[in-house]
Amino acid sequence: MRNRLLTPIFLVFVGTVLTGQEKLLSKEDAVNVALENNFGIMVAKNQIRVAENNASILNSGYLPTLTGTAGANYNELNSTTTYPGQIDSNGDPRVDLEINDAESQTYNAGLNLNYTLFDGMGRLYNYKRLKEQYQLSELQARETIENTILQLFSVYYEVARLTQNEKVLREALGISTQRIKRAEYSFEYGQNTKLDILNAQVDVTNDSINLMNMRQLLENTKRDLNVILNLDIRETYEVDTLISFIPRLQLVDYMSQASQNNISLLQTDRNLAINDYDIKVSKSGYLPSIGLNGSYGWNLNQSANFSFLPGQIIPGSNRNSLNLGLEARLTWNLFDGGGTTVRVRNAKIAFENQELLKEQVNLEVNRDIQNALAIYENRLKIFYIQEQNVLTNQNNFERSREQFQLGRITSIEFRQAQINLLNAQTNKNLAKYDAKLAELQLLQLTGQLLNVEL
Repeated sequence: MRNRLLTPIFLVFVGTVLTGQEKLLSKEDAVNVALENNFGIMVAKNQIRVAENNASILNSGYLPTLTGTAGANYNELNSTTTYPGQIDSNGDPRVDLEINDAESQTYNAGLNLNYTLFDGMGRLYNYKRLKEQYQLSELQARETIENTILQLFSVYYEVARLTQNEKVLREALGISTQRIKRAEYSFEYGQNTKLDILNAQVDVTNDSINLMNMRQLLENTKRDLNVILNLDIRETYEVDTLISFIPRLQLVDYMSQASQNNISLLQTDRNLAINDYDIKVSKSGYLPSIGLNGSYGWNLNQSANFSFLPGQIIPGSNRNSLNLGLEARLTWNLFDGGGTTVRVRNAKIAFENQELLKEQVNLEVNRDIQNALAIYENRLKIFYIQEQNVLTNQNNFERSREQFQLGRITSIEFRQAQINLLNAQTNKNLAKYDAKLAELQLLQLTGQLLNVEL
């Protein structure tokens, strides 16, 4: 029976040895892989490329347009001309005049150049608007990156927490396994009863199941991390379980600069600039536009034979011509039914709405920062309390083990001390990573998430 019980325990420890041989995925490596491989970040980068193309000179309207045209036309004529009731000089009826296979061709080619010299400044403001849109796309991509990094670390630190919990459960299993040996030796020498062995075996079984469940959860969470990193689902590794917290004075400094760095506030500024240019673009409809048009063309006309006088056939001719034209035009829409006025009014209203939205976002960001700071400080205090609690329970467990080995307390009391220590250690792990995630959320709100060493 003893050998059958130790077999699954041996397999658990073999798995532990194999796990210890895995490579380390540091926090820096995880961030770099996510920036390179994450699907959401790749889509955001492509959106920046689209915005960059839209903001280029090729989409500004400042360049002229050049159009080329060419054409060809072919005609074949078969005709018969009759002269009913007419006679020739000899008194004979006039012979019909026939023209067969009279071919005519026309060929043409030309170039047309159009350029707008002035369009009421609409082109200029629209170009500036596209530049602002490009900057807004960069901010939106940065927001996607920040959210992805925050999601990455929420899973990364969960892997770290489960890794440390797995270690705690492994140590608990080792202690329970030693209890079986001690109980069996004590039973052989008549120092305890069979009940102590059975209690130890029950505890080993429970610890083994808890450890296997923890490892399964750890493997599942690593697969979640692989999805975020766009790695092979079967990829396995160890993570860095060491963390450090940013000093409070540095956090306060970050908070004071939040209005210049918070991603939501920066986006509202860009939207305000875009709405301002929308007003100016709409106002350009009040002004005239001036443009130039140049053309250059070539034409070749090959005409067929034709009849001009009775009995007379005029042979066809070829006409080759080149033409060059230049035109300047002024267009002023003096009244368009009020459409321009409506567009200007609506653009001004949109600008006012964006100003109101900025005030709302600014208020919400300040609230979120204060809440995030309070949550972070509270979780940090809980972590320090849990650290002290682990020391207390560790001391209690060591004393209980000494008393248990001396036979002064029962196995049940010893087991309770072991469970108390186990709970304290897992609670400390949870508090540590909860505090770190709260710190990251605060860094995101202050706009510093991508600027600090995590």
